[in-house]
Amino acid sequence: MSDRAPTPWRPATEETPLVRRLLIGSVVVVLVLLLFAPLATVFTEALRKGWWQSVTSLAKPEAWSAIRLTVTVAAIAVPLNAIFGVAAAWFITKYDFRGKAFLITLIDLPFSVSPVVVGLCVVLTFGANTWVGGLLVDAGYPVVFALPGIVLASMIVTFPFVARELIPVMVEQGRAEEEAALTLGASGWHTFRTVTLPNIRWALLYGVLLCNARAMGEFGAVAVVSGKIRGQTATMPITIEMLYNEYMSVAAFTLAAVLAFLALLTLGLKTVLELRLADQLAATRHL
Repeated sequence: MSDRAPTPWRPATEETPLVRRLLIGSVVVVLVLLLFAPLATVFTEALRKGWWQSVTSLAKPEAWSAIRLTVTVAAIAVPLNAIFGVAAAWFITKYDFRGKAFLITLIDLPFSVSPVVVGLCVVLTFGANTWVGGLLVDAGYPVVFALPGIVLASMIVTFPFVARELIPVMVEQGRAEEEAALTLGASGWHTFRTVTLPNIRWALLYGVLLCNARAMGEFGAVAVVSGKIRGQTATMPITIEMLYNEYMSVAAFTLAAVLAFLALLTLGLKTVLELRLADQLAATRHL
C-alpha cells in the first residue's frame, strides 16, 4: 500500500485563489472600460462649463420639448404594452392549445429584428404614400413623422418585455388557485383581480420598468419614423445626437446626463424588484 496521504477533497467548481482574482479583476476592468468610464465622461462633460451652463441648456425649448415627448411616448406605450403582456401571458400559461410555441416565438420577434427595420416597416405601412397612411393623412391624423408613429414604433420594440417577465412566473405558480376561485363561484374578472394580479404584481412591475427604460432610450426605430423634426418629433436620444452633431456639446451631454440619471434610477428600482421577485418565486416553490 502507498504511504502517500490522500488528496483533500475539493469541489470540482472551486477555483484557486489566483484564478478567482484573475476572473474578478478581468470583470472589473471590462466594467470600468465599457460602463463606468463612459458614464463618468457623460456627467463630466455635462458639468465641464459649470452647473449654470448645464441648467441653462436644459431650459431651452428644444430640450423641454424632447423631454416632454419622451415622457409622453413612454406614458402611452408602456401601459398599452403592460395590458398586452398580461393578456398574452394569461393566454399562454392558463390555456393549452396548438401553436403555443409559435406564439411565444412571435412575442420574441422584436428581440431579433433591428429597430431600424421596425421603423422602416412602420413607414412602409403607414407612410403618406401608402393606402392606409394616405387615408389617415387626408383625415388629419398622420402616423409617420408624428406622435402616433413614434408611439407605434416604441410599442413594437418594447412589447415583449412585460410578457417575457410574466410567463415564467405564471408557469411556476400554475393554475390551481384560479381554478379553486372559479369553482367557488368567482367571476373571471374577480379571479384575476383578487388572485392572479397579487401573485404577479412584482413580475409585472419589473416588466413595466424594463419596458419603460427601453421606450425612453429607443433610438433606431424612432429615428426612422420621427423625421427628426426639432421641437416636434425629436425625442431625447434624437435631440442628443442632433445637438452633438451641431457641436453643442454641453447641451448634448447635459441631456444625456438626464437620460443616464433616469437609467440609473431604473437600475436601482430593477434591483429592488429583482429581490422581491426572487422572494416571491421562493415562496411559491415552498408552497
